[in-house]
Amino acid sequence: MARPQHSTFDKKKTVAENRRARFEYHIEDVFEAGIALTGTEVKSLRFGEGSIAEAYAEIRGGEAWLVNANVPEFSHGNRFNHVPKRPRKLLLHEREIDKLHGAVERKGMTLVPLSVYFNSRGRAKVELALAKGKNAADKRNTIKERDWKREQGRLMRDHG
Repeated sequence: MARPQHSTFDKKKTVAENRRARFEYHIEDVFEAGIALTGTEVKSLRFGEGSIAEAYAEIRGGEAWLVNANVPEFSHGNRFNHVPKRPRKLLLHEREIDKLHGAVERKGMTLVPLSVYFNSRGRAKVELALAKGKNAADKRNTIKERDWKREQGRLMRDHG
């Protein structure tokens, strides 16, 4: 029997964040996935380097892959250093992969990485979202709401 999932994940140290994703997409469901990394990739991430700004995930051959994520070469690495933009395997349960694959195929959704972090046990994890793209009007509404929230905060601070 599977362990119950927490509503929020135990993030200890966030390495990379895709802040643009919440603006570009409606986030439906969020999953936590492990990443299969080599030694120099882990060291590079521990130094706080890495970017998932242009990254996405896809299901290929019954496996989940993180594509286009940039983990720069480790500065003290030697000839065994890694390739910075190689596809990295995501570690998910088969049931979760099937659910994600079905949503992407049937509903036309996208798998977007929201953040890369180390959990309390020191394992590298990816916060993966099942998302649907926003149109231009939705993006304008998001900007309008964000500006209004900022203005509300100013008014409350000045007159509160």
